[in-house]
Amino acid sequence: MFRVTEIRELIRLMDETSVVELEVESEGARLSIRKAQAAAPLPAVAPAAPAASAVLPQAAPVEKTAAIQEQTAPATPEPRTPESKSEGTGNGGGKSEVDASLYTITSPMVGTFYRAPAPDADPYVQVGSRVDEKTIVCIVEAMKLMNEIEADCRGEIVEILAENGQLVEFGQPLFRVRLD
Repeated sequence: MFRVTEIRELIRLMDETSVVELEVESEGARLSIRKAQAAAPLPAVAPAAPAASAVLPQAAPVEKTAAIQEQTAPATPEPRTPESKSEGTGNGGGKSEVDASLYTITSPMVGTFYRAPAPDADPYVQVGSRVDEKTIVCIVEAMKLMNEIEADCRGEIVEILAENGQLVEFGQPLFRVRLD
């Protein structure tokens, strides 16, 4: 089964490339994505060489997708586990190393990080806030969609690692949580 974040990432990648059609099969689920017909006039306007590269055989998009899945699949579980090695916090204050009971909440996609649901609203969480698996901790805006990010753990927010309005990358640490 495909997760919504994986599907959104594939759509974003298609928008940024000349791939017109994409078919993926994984764990018994099949996903087919095609760009809208608005992309069809491109070969008529574009020179012959780019038009040939815009229409790829079906095997090429599947291979490209496999490479994309290899990049994203291992990265998802790894950053969303408790920290097990010592590292600096990078902010100069607080502890000089991350202890093993801290969990890092990471961005599941590329987008703009927002701490609150609206510019004039209170942030979802602050340092010291208690969270559980379903607590919304922030929003990451991607492709004009506001994606609510849940804590996926139970504990207390001890560090906020991203600035409001900042562009965040896939897998970038956003919060550190002291686990219960």
